[in-house]
Amino acid sequence: MSLASIGVPGLIIILVIILILFGPRKLPEIGSAVGKTLAEFKQATKGILEEDDKNKKTDVEKSESIK
Repeated sequence: MSLASIGVPGLIIILVIILILFGPRKLPEIGSAVGKTLAEFKQATKGILEEDDKNKKTDVEKSESIK
């Protein structure tokens, strides 16, 4: 079961449950924390991918200079 199979009704149910558990006053704090976490994750992933691309280029350049 993947996240894509949840669908809109499932997301609405999850949001209602979160609203009931935390209340409307905590939702902005929770949303902000989730947003910051996703932004940091995206930035870290981008850094890892860029580093991997740089290493691949270096490996290709080394292999071409050996030939």
